[in-house]
Amino acid sequence: MRPHLTHILYIDDDDGMRRLAERWLARKGYEVSLAASGAEGVDMAKVTAFDLIAVDHYMPGQDGLATLEALRALRDCPPIVYVTGSEESRIAVAALQSGADDYVVKSVGEDFFDLLASSFDQVLDRAQLRRAREAAEAELRASNARLEALLKEVNHRVANNLQMIMSFVALQSKTLSDPGAREALQKTQQRIATVAQVNRRLYTTDDVEFVAMDDYLAGLAHDLSETWSNGTGTRRVTTAVEPLRIATDKAVALGMIANEWVSNACKYAYAAGDSGDIRVSLSQTGPSSITLAVEDDGVGMPADGVARGTGLGTRLIEALARTHKAEIAYAPADGPADRPGTRASIAIDLRLGELKASVAAD
Repeated sequence: MRPHLTHILYIDDDDGMRRLAERWLARKGYEVSLAASGAEGVDMAKVTAFDLIAVDHYMPGQDGLATLEALRALRDCPPIVYVTGSEESRIAVAALQSGADDYVVKSVGEDFFDLLASSFDQVLDRAQLRRAREAAEAELRASNARLEALLKEVNHRVANNLQMIMSFVALQSKTLSDPGAREALQKTQQRIATVAQVNRRLYTTDDVEFVAMDDYLAGLAHDLSETWSNGTGTRRVTTAVEPLRIATDKAVALGMIANEWVSNACKYAYAAGDSGDIRVSLSQTGPSSITLAVEDDGVGMPADGVARGTGLGTRLIEALARTHKAEIAYAPADGPADRPGTRASIAIDLRLGELKASVAAD
């Protein structure tokens, strides 16, 4: 039901048809204004907000199609029904292509006005539905904008809180005399930093759902190089990452895994006084799959395959693999005997949202 009396502008150069239209449409419950020419109708539409305009085709000077074009050029033009005495389909097609919402073939008698009123009702109902849809879409866009702003603020606060926790961990590590305990806290600090980098990138970009992996992994590699390099040995962590955008949860998982593999390579692949390279790559390997790989040119895994140190990083990777129904395997790499190196890789099926892990190591 329309909220007010529907106001129609009827444009026709035929005085008798205008009077008939006014009388019949008033009986149908419409408020009717009349215009004797296309130019007059356009001028009236400029100053009055009509709910619908009916335009006759055959008018001297400015015909219906020219009038239709002028009306459509107005701001907030209402729906238009085109009226013609011709049964030629080309005129109806031309009117519809020019922006008419419907057309009615003019005839003499009540049937024409019944058909005209029926066309008005249908066009007005469609316009009301269109306005409702546009209003809903506008509200949805506004809601999405508010949600994105809120998510950015949340990510900002989370990143700040994680940064504060990292500072506390760093302060705590400085008070410890046990090298093993200090190293454990440093690794904890780096794991927190891996997550914090995701949140920091989410609130500094326009996309709050996906992470640009080339930027993210490059930042992670830089931080790890700074962390693991010392005065006698440098760890050069480089990246070769395709410009892929990954959902936040998968980006965090990949970042955590990359952190563990790079840290493991930095610590165990090379002697303390040696310098070495660690390469991180991410590439699309299928329509919906990507592969993360970390490799080095170091001494490789022990012959017994047992992880060195506490093995916490290894257990973390295994836990991620179990969560995503993935299997981890270790195998020799193809490097020379004295420097076989290690290559670890994990593939993600983005379509299924599962991690399929495959780790190759010496």
